[in-house]
Amino acid sequence: MSGPTLLRVEGIDVHYGDFQALYAVDLELAEGETLAVIGANGAGKSTLLRTVAGQLAPTRGTIRLAGEDLTRTAAHQRVARGIALTPEGRRIFPSLTVEENLLVGAHSRRPGPWHLSSVLAAFPLLEERRRRVGGNLSGGEQQAVAIGRALMSNPRLLLLDEVSLGLAPVVVDQIYATLPRITAQGTTVLLVEQDVNHAVHAADRVQCLLEGRTVLEGSADRFSRDEIAAAYFGV
Repeated sequence: MSGPTLLRVEGIDVHYGDFQALYAVDLELAEGETLAVIGANGAGKSTLLRTVAGQLAPTRGTIRLAGEDLTRTAAHQRVARGIALTPEGRRIFPSLTVEENLLVGAHSRRPGPWHLSSVLAAFPLLEERRRRVGGNLSGGEQQAVAIGRALMSNPRLLLLDEVSLGLAPVVVDQIYATLPRITAQGTTVLLVEQDVNHAVHAADRVQCLLEGRTVLEGSADRFSRDEIAAAYFGV
């Protein structure tokens, strides 16, 4: 890591009732950095993101943003502190237009570079569809709206959950092509992905989870594909 630490997750356990999903997970993310958390389905990736966002409470451990302990802070208060989540499955409002969906994200807007014009500039495909309702958009268009909606809050930390899920490869390429523009504005990105190729190419560092535990962590260019595959599948 090169910059000051923005996010520090220390030793978190997370349970769903009697089922434990995360075991003593540590994570550290520097300001302006992109970290990709990879792993197979059920590894605990989305649980980790939802815990950072405040949708789940850890049963043990701490979560700090820029040194402030947010472990017991409500999700909507974390948005005001600068954390925004693009959830798995996109979850945009199908009856609202593209523009209206984006403006929903500005409800708790912090000062910063992201506003309606800059978001539409980052996702040109949305400009010509700004009056179209969300239910009539393709999966890729909905994903762009979901990311844009999160950016409208001007987050310090953008959480992206399964960007490529259910999308055609060419659409995934288009979505990932916007990430450098997002990070160039100073936004720090925590990315959860099953698509290892896109995750490794997009990230400065990579962290692999297996059955709720970290089994690999380091610079994205440090590991061979065989090492990543072995960690991913636990072989």
